[in-house]
Amino acid sequence: MRTYATRSPFPHQYDCGGPPVDNAAHPPRGTWQHGGVTAATHSTLFPRVPDTADAVLDGLDPEQREVATALHGPVCVLAGAGTGKTRAITHRIAYGVRAGILQPTSVLAVTFTNRAAGEMRGRLRQLGATGVQARTFHSAALRQLQYFWPKAVGGQLPRLVERKIQLVAEAAAACRVRLDRNELRDVTGEIEWSKVTQTVPQDYAAAAAKAGRDTPRAAAEISQLYAAYEDLKRDRTVIDFEDVLLLAVGILQDRHDIAEQVRSQYQHFVVDEYQDVSPLQQRLLELWLGDRDSLCVVGDASQTIYSFTGATPDHLLNFRTHHPGATVVKLVRDYRSSPQVVHLANGLLAQARGRAADHRLALVSQRDPGPDPVYTEYADEPAEAEGAARRIRALLSDGVPASDIAVLFRTNAQSSIYEQALADAGIPYQLRGAERFFERTEVREAGAALRGAARFGGNDTLLDDVVDLPSQVRAVLSTKGWTTTPPAGSGAVRDRWESLAALVRLAEDFTGAKPEATLADLVAELDERAAAQHAPTVQGVTLASLHAAKGLEWDAVFLVGLAEGMMPITYARTDEQVEEERRLLYVGVTRARAHLFLSWALSRSPGGRAGRRASRFLDGLRPGSGTAAGARTEGGAGGIERGTGGTGGGVDRSAVRGHRRGARSPARCRVCGRTLTDAGEMKLMRCEDCPSDMDEGLYERLIEWRSDQARALSQPPFCVFTDKTLIAIAEAVPEDEGELARIPGVGARKLNRFGADVLAMCAGQEGVTGGQAN
Repeated sequence: MRTYATRSPFPHQYDCGGPPVDNAAHPPRGTWQHGGVTAATHSTLFPRVPDTADAVLDGLDPEQREVATALHGPVCVLAGAGTGKTRAITHRIAYGVRAGILQPTSVLAVTFTNRAAGEMRGRLRQLGATGVQARTFHSAALRQLQYFWPKAVGGQLPRLVERKIQLVAEAAAACRVRLDRNELRDVTGEIEWSKVTQTVPQDYAAAAAKAGRDTPRAAAEISQLYAAYEDLKRDRTVIDFEDVLLLAVGILQDRHDIAEQVRSQYQHFVVDEYQDVSPLQQRLLELWLGDRDSLCVVGDASQTIYSFTGATPDHLLNFRTHHPGATVVKLVRDYRSSPQVVHLANGLLAQARGRAADHRLALVSQRDPGPDPVYTEYADEPAEAEGAARRIRALLSDGVPASDIAVLFRTNAQSSIYEQALADAGIPYQLRGAERFFERTEVREAGAALRGAARFGGNDTLLDDVVDLPSQVRAVLSTKGWTTTPPAGSGAVRDRWESLAALVRLAEDFTGAKPEATLADLVAELDERAAAQHAPTVQGVTLASLHAAKGLEWDAVFLVGLAEGMMPITYARTDEQVEEERRLLYVGVTRARAHLFLSWALSRSPGGRAGRRASRFLDGLRPGSGTAAGARTEGGAGGIERGTGGTGGGVDRSAVRGHRRGARSPARCRVCGRTLTDAGEMKLMRCEDCPSDMDEGLYERLIEWRSDQARALSQPPFCVFTDKTLIAIAEAVPEDEGELARIPGVGARKLNRFGADVLAMCAGQEGVTGGQAN
């Protein structure tokens, strides 16, 4: 049976682990600047426990080491995709424990899923740091509630209701409001959002309007249902998942003695995925901390894709404001993806707007060059799915395991056509983050209705005025929620419609292939497809939504359906919503290690009007698309990258050329994008405190060579080259005179006098004597 993961009832909880990278095919070079560190996601089943505290730091790059050794005061780690953030923070905790600076039982590491917490505990064990608590916010809060409830309130903690939808249904019945199954799920989601944003029932309407939420029912009606739901819980003496956090906050706020007891236990806090904390979780963290500042947070504003659940990157972005003395470390060395994938990811963010975009991180690939991303435009969606299946078959033939391949789409309703294409090609697959298409409730209900209509259609007045098969299907499915136009907004109602619309399209395609087909023939076809998708398998190509793919990685990733209306999704109307869609695509791009395929279809079905176009997010990035409107082109679309065009590393040449020409645009840091004003920083094309990819061995040889030159010329060393110019050379490692000449501080005269020596050192040649000084 094909395996799949069920959707979490709590959307803000997502998997954030990933399979280890196999670096056997990519042996590390000699220095950490060129990948000679232990891969960020590498792990073994039985690793050797480091002998000493200092041994814990072995294999970390300079920025990861800075994180690991910054054990005092507030620390903020801005960690890009694939940069080894979990590695950095687990080594930080382990180093502090092994060095005797941190007591293991005084450390609380918090993340967002039980799986991530388990992985963190496992890594800490492998590093010899046992006894550290690594938990989710809810797990930590529930543990504290269970311990302190008898003292704070008396008696036992009320029973926890993990699925609140039945109580919401009872609250609706009490209010005489009829909700179907999908509306129940959406209203439940609104109640969850209200609670994590600390919004009480009477304030829901105003808060929802301010947040720009597409409410499934009238806001006043949801407010009424929310209040009735809370009353029902009190009457039943039960609590829900969000109450765990709310009650923990309430007790810690009201009982200072209990708060002090918690603070005496936990004195050092680490929070992973900090861009995803809700206001309620932030409040709980503040109460845990008290007036202390022993806090390390890790996050990336560019991976904020769960704002609909109440998550906000504001706490991450405001960290330095709230903690002026904080140490801020940027992790930008990407150990996951090839330079080609990283270049595209950087270019995608270079077009972004908004506050999160202002704090974007330009990744620097540490891997060997790989294939360029492949962009493909198809005539229709079936052709797109079949094209993906053909390419997947080719990858499998080349030895790429099926489990290292993923097809990622914007909505779960898009999965059916890819399930069909892979099944037709005999390729095993697994669904992640959603039910299989034919196991969805609405699809099962639709199948039963179609089966009944096929059996008794002659006596069904619903089918009296329809003749062709597609019209019959539309008529039957209209009783299950299908309409000619999709519902506004997102959520379960939209997901249900998308599933039913997929059945309508399947009927249309089936009729196109078999014009004489009947409704009974279609039902038989549906049964056969459902049976084929239950073929036994233990692993296969992953089919997942972009949201469900967060935190995972594969060798090959297919990003499909990248057409306007789907990416960004139609109901993303505000600038903030569109930017979140861009970040969602960025998350998809950064899931790929080596192979990346991006595709879209001009039409929904064969022979349909080719009225679609590729996503606006790809403008200026895909070949032949020109320059993206409003894109930040200063310094090149990708910032720093390695191996562009297969060269293997170095400074973005287009960025250097643009700076040398000097245009009228301001010089910007090629790492973080900040406008540069200092002459020294402009020479380096980066901020002084942004990470450097300098070849330190080359820099030391250049310093020694410069001293010899200065003595021979009886001039100060800076008259040969300034320190900043030598750093820029050691970062760029130019290969010819043209590349050397483009480095600020290397003019024609110095190029003629010193160019041969410098290029010889850059090429690693020994015995450079400085003979040109004379």
